[in-house]
Amino acid sequence: MKLTVVGGGSTYTPELIDGFARLRDSLPVEELVLVDPAAERLELVGGLARRIFAKQGHQGRISVTDDLDAGVDGADAVLLQLRVGGQAAREQDETWPLECGCVGQETTGAGGLAKALRTVPVVLDIAERVRRTNPDAWIIDFTNPVGIVTRALLQAGHKAVGLCNVAIGFQRKFAGLLGVTPSEVHLDHVGLNHLTWETGVRLGGPEGEDVLPELLAEHGEAIAADLRVPRALVDRLGVVPSYYLRYFYAHDEVVRELRTKPSRAAEVAEMERELLKMYGDPELDEKPELLAKRGGAYYSEAAVDLAAGLLGGGGSPYQVVNTYNRGTLPFLPDDAVIEVQAAVGPKGPTPLSVPAVDPLFAGLMANVTAYEDLALEAALRGGRERVFKALLAHPLIGQYEYADALTDRLIAHNREHLAWA
Repeated sequence: MKLTVVGGGSTYTPELIDGFARLRDSLPVEELVLVDPAAERLELVGGLARRIFAKQGHQGRISVTDDLDAGVDGADAVLLQLRVGGQAAREQDETWPLECGCVGQETTGAGGLAKALRTVPVVLDIAERVRRTNPDAWIIDFTNPVGIVTRALLQAGHKAVGLCNVAIGFQRKFAGLLGVTPSEVHLDHVGLNHLTWETGVRLGGPEGEDVLPELLAEHGEAIAADLRVPRALVDRLGVVPSYYLRYFYAHDEVVRELRTKPSRAAEVAEMERELLKMYGDPELDEKPELLAKRGGAYYSEAAVDLAAGLLGGGGSPYQVVNTYNRGTLPFLPDDAVIEVQAAVGPKGPTPLSVPAVDPLFAGLMANVTAYEDLALEAALRGGRERVFKALLAHPLIGQYEYADALTDRLIAHNREHLAWA
């Protein structure tokens, strides 16, 4: 089995490598190729990856290359984890929206749209090259904004599934609170990427007992503290919202906070500098503890699980993925990309049925889906007016003066990445 990681020079990659090494019985990788144009980073990450495999006794071969076509040739699955423009672009995404009083964040709001505009054309080009080389390869997208990028891939006819680590993080957290193994916890997870709610927490599988009410009663304070929202809000919702919902439920509070502290991009850039120094140590043969603060917790386990299911090697029977709606949520179009539990196999994911969704959540999902429609249109076709309409449709913006001002700033800060600008 051959896997290729595009964006393999990312400081995330050792987390992924550690998962491949630990979970090799689920996903027997014989060849792993890390592809990245940043040669210096790639060599550092590749060296550590080989040492991790060696320490854990994994017999697979790891190679690195800046040649995409060679790297994906013959791959059974291609994982995408790239960041167009790097941390410098992320720093901009997180700062210029604040000038208009809007949240600055890399996956939602105006910053999220900027990232989508930079990313979608690049990902589609990569996917076309994968298809020319190996049309049967699965594409697993971890590149944000996952929902929009996955929809672009599916709309272009690629064998693609989107992946996010939010659900597996909740699964691990809840398992610890309940004193059970993670495999015993099944989430009723519903929404769009980075716009999700845990409406049930079941023991044993999709038909198991829902212990969410007890979980909230006994551990609501700790759960709310992790989400940085009041316990009373969680109790009133009766579900566990993704921490990304704080941008919607406490928008103005978040803007005030973001204006008074360094950006997350600046923090991550500093971490990356430290991590790359560590990766260059020939004695280091495991992922460092600092990597846990970088983000992407449990990404490796989710990725291994998904790849194993798609490639017929096993994996968990049900996994949270991003895929076409196709009637799962009747209030959204069939071609919307939703994030829900699905049965995953070699033919791809099949979403499980979802109970009726509270209008409080369904309304916001429908609004953001409409924004994602417009965002994808802007990413594919370009043009100031398409960017403006996408921003106007976003529930975190929604005022024409803000949308106009943000459009100008978005184009000014991203001109080098926008072919039409």
